[in-house]
Amino acid sequence: MNKELDMFGISPLGWLHTLGSLPAIPAAAYMFARHGRIVPRSKAGAAYFVSMLIGAVTVVFVAHQPVGYAIASVTLLLLLVGYGAALLPGRGRAKAYVETVTLTLTAFLLMLPTVTEILRRVPDGHPLVTDLQSPLLLGAQGLLLVALLAGLAAQVIHLRTQARAHRAMR
Repeated sequence: MNKELDMFGISPLGWLHTLGSLPAIPAAAYMFARHGRIVPRSKAGAAYFVSMLIGAVTVVFVAHQPVGYAIASVTLLLLLVGYGAALLPGRGRAKAYVETVTLTLTAFLLMLPTVTEILRRVPDGHPLVTDLQSPLLLGAQGLLLVALLAGLAAQVIHLRTQARAHRAMR
């Protein structure tokens, strides 16, 4: 196999998966920093959706373990629910909660394998982590979980505060 195409042990199809899903990371970071959540009806939200869709669909061709298929399936389901939340029947703030929580979970499910794969492949030929039970890997995954829980808590508090302010204005 061509060494340039096999850099970091990633096949050409793996590169399609990686480069196709990569734009979701800065799009999510931008929306979290600017809006505190992923905003589906925005340019960054559209880029996030397309990139996540590419990543979730192409993982079928590159995953070597059932956990990869499971993460992709759950991510795809959450992505569709999150982007479709505005179409749910009825009124009320529940749609905002469904949208915010499901899309935040997709960002977590993007970052979990991303961090794992980076630590298992970089630097090329001498990765930082060679064992899935490595303290560095488990620590990084733990930090992602803490960030998820703190982020979800902050988002829910913000949504509740907005709802109270909206009710008070009526």
